[in-house]
Amino acid sequence: MMIRQPFHLVEPSPWPLFASMSALFLTTGITAWMHNYSFFPLIAGISLMLLVMIQWWRDISREGSLQGFHTSIVVSGLRWGMILFITSEICFFFGFFWAFFHASLAPSPEIGCTWPPTGIFIINPFSVPLLNTAILLSSGVSVTWAHHSMMAGNRKNSVAALLITVLLGVYFTVLQAGEYYEASFSIADSVYGSTFFVTTGFHGLHVIIGTIFLMTCLVRLIAHHFSTTHHFGFEAAAWYWHFVDVVWIFLYLCLYWWGS
Repeated sequence: MMIRQPFHLVEPSPWPLFASMSALFLTTGITAWMHNYSFFPLIAGISLMLLVMIQWWRDISREGSLQGFHTSIVVSGLRWGMILFITSEICFFFGFFWAFFHASLAPSPEIGCTWPPTGIFIINPFSVPLLNTAILLSSGVSVTWAHHSMMAGNRKNSVAALLITVLLGVYFTVLQAGEYYEASFSIADSVYGSTFFVTTGFHGLHVIIGTIFLMTCLVRLIAHHFSTTHHFGFEAAAWYWHFVDVVWIFLYLCLYWWGS
């Protein structure tokens, strides 16, 4: 007989092990790809990671929506876990901004004692980057609209608002890919190229992850997994999306506008 208790004790799961294996394949595959070796480890890592994401999120959705394991105490623990995760992400991006300002505030003779370095033709901050800023800010408004509609029990509006947010996230990614394709410099062009592409690239990766997060919430919303009072899965996605928005504002002001 199952005894209910307030603690978050889940059944033994293979997904943490497979997730670590996918991370190993992914990092090894990226390194091999950059050195013109086999492309197979990268494909294997991406495939395994997608498989783990689907299966692991499926299990969490089941235990929260169908099995009733996510009590108020468990949800409180999940909230603190998400808060700590976003805090660690803030520290992650802080390192990139530190590298950028370390190089830009006191340019070395190797890059011409100027910032941007000599020979670098920067991206116009008032073209695609400004449009991407408007897109992400709009997506922050739409995800907030989805949240308030969900709390009010207006399922139709919450689905529409969440769909708009997902589409805006996809549009942002497409525009940033085009920006990378048309850029006159690469990641190998001095410290400017390195800091620019690493910082904006990791932010773009977070946008892709956040978009997948919101897509999952959209599917769950359509499947009636959320109620007016029980929808922390969506709240976590919304928190993450707002974090991505705030990081982009700092990134736009520092790298695109001030850095130009």
